Amino acid sequence: MALLGISNLTHSYGDHIVLDGVNLTLEHGEHVGMVGVNGCGKSTLLKIIAGYGNLKADAGQVQLLRGARAGYLTQDPQLDPNRTLRAEAGAAFAKLHQLHEQMDELTHQMAEAEGDALEALLKKYEQVQHKMEAAGGYAVDHRIDATLHGLGLGDEIFNVKVGALSGGQRGRLALAKLLLTDPDLLLLDEPTNHLDIEARRWLEQYLSSYNGAVIVISHDRWLLDRVASKIYELDRGRLEEYPGNYQKYRVLRRERLEFRWREYEKQQERINREQAFIDRYRAGQRARQASGREKRLERFKRDETVERPITLETMNLRLSSNSRASDVVIVAENISKGYDNKPLFDGLSVSIKRGDCIGIIGPNGAGKTTLINTLLGHLEPDDGKCRVGAQVDVGYYRQTHDHLDLRETVVEYLRRVTSSEQEARGLAGAFLFAGTAQDKPLNVLSGGERSRAVLASLVAGGHNLLVLDEPTNHLDIPSAERLEEALRVYAQPPKSYGTTSEGGGTVMLITHDRMLLDNLVNQLLIFDGQGNVRQFYGTYSEYLATLDPSAAQTPAPPPPKPEPRPERKPDPKPPATKAKGPHSALSDAKLEAKMSTLDQQRTDIDAQLADPNIYRDGQKVRELQQQREKIIDELSSLEEEWLRRSE
Repeated sequence: MALLGISNLTHSYGDHIVLDGVNLTLEHGEHVGMVGVNGCGKSTLLKIIAGYGNLKADAGQVQLLRGARAGYLTQDPQLDPNRTLRAEAGAAFAKLHQLHEQMDELTHQMAEAEGDALEALLKKYEQVQHKMEAAGGYAVDHRIDATLHGLGLGDEIFNVKVGALSGGQRGRLALAKLLLTDPDLLLLDEPTNHLDIEARRWLEQYLSSYNGAVIVISHDRWLLDRVASKIYELDRGRLEEYPGNYQKYRVLRRERLEFRWREYEKQQERINREQAFIDRYRAGQRARQASGREKRLERFKRDETVERPITLETMNLRLSSNSRASDVVIVAENISKGYDNKPLFDGLSVSIKRGDCIGIIGPNGAGKTTLINTLLGHLEPDDGKCRVGAQVDVGYYRQTHDHLDLRETVVEYLRRVTSSEQEARGLAGAFLFAGTAQDKPLNVLSGGERSRAVLASLVAGGHNLLVLDEPTNHLDIPSAERLEEALRVYAQPPKSYGTTSEGGGTVMLITHDRMLLDNLVNQLLIFDGQGNVRQFYGTYSEYLATLDPSAAQTPAPPPPKPEPRPERKPDPKPPATKAKGPHSALSDAKLEAKMSTLDQQRTDIDAQLADPNIYRDGQKVRELQQQREKIIDELSSLEEEWLRRSE
């Protein structure tokens, strides 16, 4: 029986519908990812599943298997500020601590008891000891320490009160506490928000081997590729499932969209053809026939038409460098910097050339932002010297946005980099600020909206050096992918310079977004957190392979436009044909028809599962759920055949 079943779930905030007939089935041990644009309702869905804050759906049902436990990681966790970090993590084993106390008390009682009383205490002691061993016994201390260390929380802050921790530290503590409870269903809402790369790698390994079920909302494409076996996309209130990891989801989503466009265009051709006949013969000898066809057309429009496919809006992001920087953009010789007798980097020499894409990675607090500010001349090095090259025009995206005047509206902020209000409004519109949103002050915008405003100002600047400090932190996945593509084009060799040119820029990037790193940078500056910085020439995947060859075995997505490989001489053996799937004998028309039929069958089953009365018949519900799973499996197989033919 399924661990979790959701049928026809709906929820609204006022007139805004965020969940519109959501259906989901989750099996034991299944790990799925959930994606969608910011504000689409993903967090709302998880809160309803978890029963968090007494949030309930307007209609529909959520059924968690009886006796199963769900654990939910919120984006604003509730922790006891008066406990130490270590004690708060240990609170995950509160029941075990109670058993320890019982055993201590029984030990004291046995020391003074005799005869039958001692026998009774011994039996009780054995019972409590058995319960304690079943709950983890004395091994929990190691589990607590290993989990905290894995998430980047060191021994030096174990005795710090929770109230004195930073927001990032509290977020990691909440995640550690949840993982230690070992629930049957983990509900994770952006678990990597406060994690550096090493902590993200640890979390991936933990989740990959986790025996329970997992639903994870994340903008971390690298994590979704390595943890999820299925992706759910929430779009305009509807939830759609895609088998496979994130990269397969991208392929299948594109193929489904193309298929739906073809279905929609065929439907429109039929409607237009019928309407033309009706208009032509509405009056005259064939008027009766035209009237009959008009009624059939109306029924067709009402009952059988498919909706026009809708594509996601993304930023119109195009980066250009208006002028040519010098060959050497920045040079640093033996620079050192530290605070409070703690070295951040020491004796570092680096030369950044025009066209370089450099990623800067390392633990939180290691000094990455300090290095950027030192290289740009915003901070003086303790030793050594830095020089910025001639005609270098810097565009700096800061992680915290502390430099902004939050009283300014979006348009007022963009007027700083544009020649007129009309140009500023056009730029705001290209970055998805429409209508009255353009006149909102920056202090009321979400983190993602504010990030889009800052990126818009960089676009208008025409800088030839972009320095980006965690640019994807508040962006949803479509926006992050759009930024990635724009940066890739920006850093390619240019044909010319100017407002309409492409390429010629240099990028310095601080990020924990490993997919962005791997698809963009060609060298790395790697902080170890102990004052040492290593320079590595190559991609992030190539760097990982030097640490752990097995890490390179997980396939990473190819860059958007790989360089062509040299031609090989033809093999004297006859070329092998592509393996044919089980549906290879079907014609294109029959393949599309079968996909359309199965899609309709799934819709019909969802409609039956939406009826609350059906849950009085448990056998019928199980049969429908099994039919639905079978249809989804067959649809996946048909889509793979469709993909094979389109290659």
